[in-house]
Amino acid sequence: MTKIVECVPNYSISSDIEGLNEILRPFRENDNVSLVNVEPDTSYNRTVVTLIGEPEALKKAMVESCKAAVRIIDMNHHHGEHKRMGAIDVIPFIPIQNMTIEETIALSEACAKEIYEATRIPIFLYNLSAKRKQCENLPDIRKGEFEGMAEKLKDPYWKPDFGDEVHPTAGVTAVGCRPLLIAYNIDLNTNDRKIAANIAKMIRFSSGGFRYVQAGPASLEDHVQVTMNVTDYQKTSVYRVFETVKMEAKRYDVEVIGSEFIGLVNLDCLKDIAAYYLKKNSRDEVDLTLEEIVDVVSEKLLLHGFNSEKVIETYVK
Repeated sequence: MTKIVECVPNYSISSDIEGLNEILRPFRENDNVSLVNVEPDTSYNRTVVTLIGEPEALKKAMVESCKAAVRIIDMNHHHGEHKRMGAIDVIPFIPIQNMTIEETIALSEACAKEIYEATRIPIFLYNLSAKRKQCENLPDIRKGEFEGMAEKLKDPYWKPDFGDEVHPTAGVTAVGCRPLLIAYNIDLNTNDRKIAANIAKMIRFSSGGFRYVQAGPASLEDHVQVTMNVTDYQKTSVYRVFETVKMEAKRYDVEVIGSEFIGLVNLDCLKDIAAYYLKKNSRDEVDLTLEEIVDVVSEKLLLHGFNSEKVIETYVK
């Protein structure tokens, strides 16, 4: 069986379509890499790209893409809602098929080394690839963002795993193996960012909320979002987070008007959500087709822009 990994690089670019296409070119030209999803967000000024492919081919294409991103993105002129520290802000690798965690860690380390050698962007190894405790959590690495990173790196405690000084236009990058997580945003019918911040505080682990949730507020053109990562959907279910946000919104006379998955989501996660709303005891009792499960989850979570093409199992048989 072929080895397959997923990679979800986040680029600090959104509206420059010509530049973005140049950054994505190495993936489109590699027969052993599938460019399955591209999600630019102008409010975040960020594009999340989802790739699935053979490990060596994906690594090679990722290095070439980073070289293009360095030519195109200048962080000195970058502004957006999402916290960021580099032109290629983060590059996570996730084992999907016939790949162990150990193999995926080794792949991430090799990719980080090659990116540094090709671009001179300092690289932090993070999450499961981290060599030091302080580098396990991406928000800790990113704290200070691009503008504060030069000063931060003067502290030996925050020396990157590859390189020393911040790249003058591309900043720094985090690369690592991580488990599958669910990137998920919930829309509120208000422009009051403070309300989104208060709700995010209620659900995130660092403030006493759900153990496997990282969350914060984001302002879009006509409303705000509670934006989050669910780092272990089996222990903190997405439906539980969604229903909690709905409940907390009521205290502000605010309603949830939609939600969205960023990147791909796996079928087990969707079955877990469907089981709750179909009043089943577990995901194993959900006896529906993929399309039927997508329909149930889309209706109950008020999802927009979601279909079977955003489900991992569509690409991995």
